[in-house]
Formats: sequence, C-alpha cells, structure tokens
Amino acid sequence: MTDLSQNPMRLNVPLNALRAFEAAARHLSIKDAASELGVTPSAVSHQVRILEDILGLELLRRAGPGLELTESGERLLPDLSDGFAKIIQAVGDLRQDHVSGPLRLTMLPTFAVHWLSPRLARYPFEKAGFELLISTSQQAVDLVAGAADVAIRHGQGNWPGLMDDLLFSENVTLLGKPQDAGGTNADIRARIAEANLFLSQHRRANFAAWNETLPGGPIKPAAVTFVDSAGLGLRAAIDGAGITLASGEIAASDIAAGRLARLFNHNVTAGAGYYLVYPDRLKRDRRLRNLRAWLQEVAVPPALTRPEKAQNT
Repeated sequence: MTDLSQNPMRLNVPLNALRAFEAAARHLSIKDAASELGVTPSAVSHQVRILEDILGLELLRRAGPGLELTESGERLLPDLSDGFAKIIQAVGDLRQDHVSGPLRLTMLPTFAVHWLSPRLARYPFEKAGFELLISTSQQAVDLVAGAADVAIRHGQGNWPGLMDDLLFSENVTLLGKPQDAGGTNADIRARIAEANLFLSQHRRANFAAWNETLPGGPIKPAAVTFVDSAGLGLRAAIDGAGITLASGEIAASDIAAGRLARLFNHNVTAGAGYYLVYPDRLKRDRRLRNLRAWLQEVAVPPALTRPEKAQNT
C-alpha cells in the first residue's frame, strides 16, 4: 500500500484556505471574496491567515483601503486560479453529462416492439435533450435505486415512491390475420372454431370479460395456448399460427400495416394502462419533459373498430 505521507503530490494545505486566498487575491478584497464564497469576511481572513502560517509567507497585505499581493502571493495566484478553474470545469462537465446525456428508458419488450418501435422514426433524436438509451425487461427495473432513469410500465399507476403519467388506457379485442376478418360473423366464428387462441396468461380475466359480453354469444376456439406475454400472442397471430386477444392500442401499428385485423367490433376495458414512471427528483429534468411531451403527442389512441366491409352479419 502506498504511504501517502511520503507522497510528494500529497497536499498538506487545506483547500478552503487556498480557495479563500485565491478569491481574495483575485478581487483584492476580503468582502468581495466572502460574497463570492458565501461566507463571512472574517472567515475569509481566518483562512488566509491559516495559509500564510502554514507556508510561513505573507501573501496579502493592506494597501490603504484595499489589499495588494506580495511577491509570493503574485507567484501563487496564477497557478491556483488555473487549478480551481480546471476543477470547476471538470465538475461542470460531469453535471452537464448527467443533465444532457442519454436518458435511460426501460420498458416491457411487447411495448417496445409493437408500440414504440413503429413510432421511433418520428422521434427527434437529433435535438439536444432528446437523447435516449432504451432497454427492455420483463421485470420492473428499480428506478429508486437508479437502475434506469425512467420507465414505461403497465398497470394501474401508484407505484410506491414514484411519479407516473398515464399515456393511455387499454381496451382489449380479438385479433387475427386480415383474411380471418373477412365475410360474415358466421364465417368468422367458423374460422375461430378451427383456430388456436394464443392467450397471455395475464389476459385470462380480460378474455373472460370480453367473451362473456360478445354479441351473439361466446366464441369457442379449437385450442387455447397460454403464453407468458402479450407480445408472443401478437407474434403468433402475425405469423398466422392463430388468433390472440390483445390491447388494440398496442396492436394499432400492426393493424394499420395490414399485419393484423380486429375480428369483431367488440372491445372491453383492460382495467389498466401504460404509464411513464419516474422518480420525483427528475420531474424538472428537461430530457424527461421532452420525452413526456413527445409520448403524449403520439399516444392518441386509435378508434377500436373493424373496417366497414367486415361488419356484415
């Protein structure tokens, strides 16, 4: 282990004393130095005396109503001013990195793939204060501990110790390939009777509520396969493996692109929504304000209806 007492680079002078002298010497005024440092004039004078006692040198002397530097003081001041300027610059750079560096944003994979990704072409990454570092996780990341800065979470709000802004509430509906939605309701029901329903295990209650209130009576798919996320159900339906019950808001881009279609004009509330979640300490962060404004702009929910041509009975 290095013996710091023998280290020639070790500073044996209090930083407060050096800072007090540097300010007083630069202003040639104890009063002005005290105002800059936010202390009393007597505290500045005391620190300057401590420095002079340690060095065994006079650095400042009275000259009429003001102060003047001694030869030793003139030698010391430029290097001290340069050193403190570098410290201020280094700390300022770190603070600026924290304020204007990428905002660490975490979310569920389903939200990232089916909702955020189709809208990212409209995000102003090129503007200062809009930089993002995006990650996904099936588990809620600990924002209080600083594992990420902000998150987009699914639920009912009111996460302990966190602020939350509702982006949109969810309504669930039955989805399949566009060809599955063609024809009469009887045609659609016949296809469903031969289909595999890929259902997120978190959507069991939603499906029961949707199916029980479906006009014309409940559907009866040939099989039900439970998956661990709505994203897997959406992917299965997009790939033509079957049908799925999912958030119409999350699937809006897939519907608009013709990858999916609503099979009935029937939606029920999911009793939850997607929220932008963040610690209170970040509520004035301009990066958060910019992200929130953009999300609220693009989060206008679509009308949850099937095309007119598919409404025949």
